[in-house]
Amino acid sequence: MKMRPFAHLISTEVALARLLAATRPVGRRETVPVESAVGRRSARAVRSRRAVPPFRRASWDGYALQARSTRTATREEPARLRLLEDVFAETRTRQRVRSSEAVAIATGGPLPSGADAVAIFEDVRIEDGWVLVPHLVRRGERIAEAGEDFAAGTRLVDQDELFTPARMGALAAAGESSVQVWARPRVAVLPNGNELRVPGTRLAFGQIHESNNAALSGLASGFGAEVTTAAPLPDREPVIEAAIRQAARTADLVLVTGGSSVGEHDFLPSIFPRLGRLLFHGIAVRPGKPTLAVRCGGSLVIGMPGHPTSCLANGLWLVAPVLAKLGHADGVPWTDRPVVVTEPYQVPTSRFATVVPLEVRGDKARPTFRTSASITSLVPANAYVLLRPNRPSLRRGEVVVARMLPEPFGSTAHPPASTATPRRKAK
Repeated sequence: MKMRPFAHLISTEVALARLLAATRPVGRRETVPVESAVGRRSARAVRSRRAVPPFRRASWDGYALQARSTRTATREEPARLRLLEDVFAETRTRQRVRSSEAVAIATGGPLPSGADAVAIFEDVRIEDGWVLVPHLVRRGERIAEAGEDFAAGTRLVDQDELFTPARMGALAAAGESSVQVWARPRVAVLPNGNELRVPGTRLAFGQIHESNNAALSGLASGFGAEVTTAAPLPDREPVIEAAIRQAARTADLVLVTGGSSVGEHDFLPSIFPRLGRLLFHGIAVRPGKPTLAVRCGGSLVIGMPGHPTSCLANGLWLVAPVLAKLGHADGVPWTDRPVVVTEPYQVPTSRFATVVPLEVRGDKARPTFRTSASITSLVPANAYVLLRPNRPSLRRGEVVVARMLPEPFGSTAHPPASTATPRRKAK
């Protein structure tokens, strides 16, 4: 079996910087109904074409009146106003309210001419067609002025901003039925390896079910990407290269898993330089050292380790920022939290940076890493810490800053029971 050494390992900082410099945010746009825009990002700024509300209206159920008619009103001597009619939100009165009159009005109803205040219905009494107001009502009370929410020309959403329920409501209030959004990034996942089989199929000796498709699909979908996956490719260089080139024609990001290291059947190091400008091969990080990347036409192609934990761990700190940039986000929505380490962890080699998955509960954190091949290393993890080189261990009681993974990327579930002795080897 032939092995080829890594030519040069770059730092995690350099690897991420090169990837982000080569990442181009998606330029495709599409129009969607306002009601289905949540979580999407605006492809253009939107200004209101009208004021909201477009007219003066009541902001409370009550009685529209002239404020000056209640100047001397008291509980003992309430103002007595003749009740003219009812005004609902969809109706409009043609009568002008004079100082001795009032109009019953529903929330949202257009304010009648002459009225400048609303007395709420809980505060008044009705007697034989008269409204008795027992206190002073100030001018403008319980009234929403025209344009009080926002004026015509108000910018309701900026380009690249996230459509939230509140922004969607404001756009609908302004009369917008549809919005222009950035198209979802297209991500293709291509696993390769003779031993891999699609989940659900019967396994022969030496075969395993492929799992990186599912893990990376979950990561990319969590960032709003449209994901396509392929059945595992055989360890044949022409087949793998043809599949990558085909995927790169339509995908913004191609994630190839397996075949990225230095073994005889690791063909990505030979294929990638033929695809375009090689960004790097090999990162000084554990797990996940055998990672490489290339720009292939309009697509970015990343070769990921085949071991499940190595693959997904690199996905968290390296691929997630790429997915965020593709989707026009400012960055990854991780949050940092100081936590206390509850169990010691020995770093495999202090020459490299080390990704340590953590299960955080409250302010306590437990390292969960077992082996690069054990996806269950990450099942209970809802955070991770990226230790810099020359950091030999995590000590019990030490305070570190954990990078928390929000849903759907993190989990607080307990790991599956295992009787195996935890190992601390990373590839």
